[in-house]
Amino acid sequence: MPRVALYNINGQQVGEVDLDERVFGGEVNEAVLHDAVVMQLASRRQGTAATRGWADISGGGRKPWRQKGTGRARAGSIRSPLWRGGAVIFGPQPRAYGYKLPKKVRRLALRSALASKVRDGNIIVLDELKLEQPRTREMAGILKTLAGKDKALVVTATREPNVELSARNIPGVSYLTSDGINVYDLLAHDKLVMTKDAVARVEEVLA
Repeated sequence: MPRVALYNINGQQVGEVDLDERVFGGEVNEAVLHDAVVMQLASRRQGTAATRGWADISGGGRKPWRQKGTGRARAGSIRSPLWRGGAVIFGPQPRAYGYKLPKKVRRLALRSALASKVRDGNIIVLDELKLEQPRTREMAGILKTLAGKDKALVVTATREPNVELSARNIPGVSYLTSDGINVYDLLAHDKLVMTKDAVARVEEVLA
């Protein structure tokens, strides 16, 4: 069973926390991690690229010239794809690029991402993280003490508005609740800073 240090917001160790082996101690499946990241990025695509087809272009209802006898190539419409200003054949149309992996695969990917943080020593567990009022400078000082200059993902059990407001303007820092934790954000940040309650919530869902 993995065991990590428990810190307060001043960076002082105040104890230790045992992490669930089923969530934080498994093998890191890189193939599943790749599949999960590709799925998330595909789901973020807007899919608004579009070109105009024959039906979308005005004009071209009359044949430009007669079929034979002019010496020119036969033509049926000035909106032909061969003409300037004409239609585009098989061009992109608005569509959704998102898809879903099976639930078991998504959970395996999330457990692999969490296990990789523990394996590399990049998880920091806090006894609690609360601010009386939004102060970016105070939040930046806390994270500098805990994570140095590394990019950090801050996770709390429930939404902490003051923490969220304080963290959102710090470059390289993101904030999530335990319900919103995902593979892409875990891998995109160097350090994972979680409260003790957030760890318990994650273990409750993924164990």
